Amino acid sequence: MKKVKGSPQPFGVSAEKNRVNFAVQVPAGKECELLLYKKGQEIPKYRFEMPEDEGIGEVRFLALEEINGSEYEYNFCIAGQVFVDPYVKELAGREVFGRARDVQKHQVRGRIVPRGYDWEGDKRLHIPWNEVIAYSFHVRGLTKHSSSRVAHKGTYRGVIEKLPYMKELGINQIQCMPVYEFDECTKGRINYWGYGPAYYFAPKEAYAAGDSAVKELKDMVRACHREGVEVVLEMPFTQGVASQTALECLRFYMLEYHVDGFVVNPYTVSWELLREDPLLKDVKLIKREDGFQNVMRRFLKGDENMINDVIWALKHNSAYDGVCNYITTHTGFTLWDLVSYDCKHNEENGENNTDGPDYNYSWNCGAEGPSRKKAVVELRRNQVRNAFQLLLTAQGTPCILAGDEFFNSQKGNNNVYCQDNETGWVNWSRLKTDDSLFRYVKDLIAFRKNHSCMHRAEELKGMDRTACGMPDVSYHGESAWQVKAEVSSRQLGVLYSGVGPDDEACFIAYNMHWIPHVYAIPSPGKGRKWYLAGTTGRGILETPEPLKEQKEAELEERSISLYVSRKTEEDPKKAGKTEKNLTTRRKRQLEGRDENEDSPAFLHNHKA
Repeated sequence: MKKVKGSPQPFGVSAEKNRVNFAVQVPAGKECELLLYKKGQEIPKYRFEMPEDEGIGEVRFLALEEINGSEYEYNFCIAGQVFVDPYVKELAGREVFGRARDVQKHQVRGRIVPRGYDWEGDKRLHIPWNEVIAYSFHVRGLTKHSSSRVAHKGTYRGVIEKLPYMKELGINQIQCMPVYEFDECTKGRINYWGYGPAYYFAPKEAYAAGDSAVKELKDMVRACHREGVEVVLEMPFTQGVASQTALECLRFYMLEYHVDGFVVNPYTVSWELLREDPLLKDVKLIKREDGFQNVMRRFLKGDENMINDVIWALKHNSAYDGVCNYITTHTGFTLWDLVSYDCKHNEENGENNTDGPDYNYSWNCGAEGPSRKKAVVELRRNQVRNAFQLLLTAQGTPCILAGDEFFNSQKGNNNVYCQDNETGWVNWSRLKTDDSLFRYVKDLIAFRKNHSCMHRAEELKGMDRTACGMPDVSYHGESAWQVKAEVSSRQLGVLYSGVGPDDEACFIAYNMHWIPHVYAIPSPGKGRKWYLAGTTGRGILETPEPLKEQKEAELEERSISLYVSRKTEEDPKKAGKTEKNLTTRRKRQLEGRDENEDSPAFLHNHKA
């Protein structure tokens, strides 16, 4: 190989055929060398000086010709210290999660990644915000538990193996916690989540089942797109990362990995800069906000003076703000823990329970932690179902925390940032022993998808925009068209008018009070009747039931009911369209089967 004049851009390494260019920022007055290692070796085989007088500004650069980049790894030595390229695209030496490595001993090195990957025609999906059902998880934690029943636990391939399950549930977007190269061995604890300084341009090698995280992350994205599932990566850049660097990073993952969107921290990176970038105009940019979460948690547990806030949370189209609706996320309790603990229990983290959020708006339903009391357990299960109803009947884009759909628990730990173990991993054994909640959520997602009025693309205005005789949204209580919004009220009725002739109007009655209430139901329209489509206790009904009393309905304590408006004499031609609203479960029964033996849930529950 021979050293030749290189280029100051792009930063990092760029390889083409038998030529590799290296460019790195170096403070003025500092000596710099390129260290070149034979693949897998921890002793440099070659050193190339990068003199300051051959650079431009603070950028040093050179190129090597007649080199097979796949046979070498590299670092930089600046002022006598070994530095990993901040723009490195893949690392060697970080293949084992939790194994400490020393950069100064050359145990971590950059790989020279060749260009080219067969995407097989893959493109980003561009699913409209209002049609997204998102699913959030930690790539390692999703499948690392022995109960996950995948061959490649804790890896990108493990995510691919779970795609049939997610598809059956109704998911069409995954949101992954950091998958870039962070150092998990810091400050005496495992940094399981991955927040903090990192090599943001390199995918995490420890999440690869084989020898290339670059290839396997691309494989995961391609596999997701084939199944109609978008991929969103969480990129919470740390303080001090230049907004321009963050912008380059998002562009890189969008172009190089076909990523559909990013969750970013607007307090560390300029949100306006990202939103205005022409290359990111059709990428989903998401920021975490807990407004919806806090409102719905308080309403769920029966706090007073919440009705006006709930009205806002139910109607607000979160896409306009670049946020998703969630009731639980990785910071805080899982949904089962939210209804099982009044206080956080983070003692295992080794910080005297001082870490993690103190205010969770949780309620243990009468007993702290695990309980054998039948009344307590049933109330908790009821509250979990209510939470999913609140999430999936709101207008914004919903995001489910992985495992919530089968009562996953973290033992009351609301900050598992350092728990790379069964506390932090998703425990799939609960799905095996009881898949009732999975089926409940699956049917609820299907109901939402089949009713356009439940997920409109535009913000609701409370106006009759389709000349159907009713506004797009209206609010009711124990009297029609009148909301009981005083401090003591915990009741609300919401009417969504249908979108077009084939979309049924939906009326949803929410009773978060601990006593039953009678609700007035507004008129369903001329020639139509109200049918009960689902309740907290029964789930989505296989066949909606016509109401005997069309003007009012009684709701049990802490329950939600869904009603649909249908013509009294249904046109046989439209009956076929109504059949689309049948749940998968009913279709199985119509076929004479209790369970679909080809379904991922069945295979999970019955696999030896």
